[in-house]
Amino acid sequence: MQVHASCVARDGAGVLLVGPSGSGKSDLALRMLDRGFALVADDRVEIEGGMARAPAALAGLLEVRGLGILRLPHLAEARLALAVELGGEVARLPAPGRHVATGLPLIRLDPAPASAAQRVALALDCALGRLAQPAGAFAA
Repeated sequence: MQVHASCVARDGAGVLLVGPSGSGKSDLALRMLDRGFALVADDRVEIEGGMARAPAALAGLLEVRGLGILRLPHLAEARLALAVELGGEVARLPAPGRHVATGLPLIRLDPAPASAAQRVALALDCALGRLAQPAGAFAA
């Protein structure tokens, strides 16, 4: 399956960034690179067997508004662990949810705040069981 999304990964665990055009997927992916994540794909992501990769023609490319399209170091693939939906209403204490198309744990996020990249990193740690959460999207 191919989805309109971006994907970054840390320690082999992929984060699928989904949302409508202009919602900030590429910008958030760029900010995630500063947090130690690696680029997997931008604009379109191929998903097969839980693995994400860029279509061959887009491998290593990231659109940076105001600069253009850049060729960056990237991972060939990553095992998906989390989906992040950008835009829409963001609950203060969200209930656990799943991304409909992939079945991945899902959080909804406003990508604009400076803390957005850190929130994604924390959500990934929760999804991987590295952090416990007494209330919210990953509470048991």
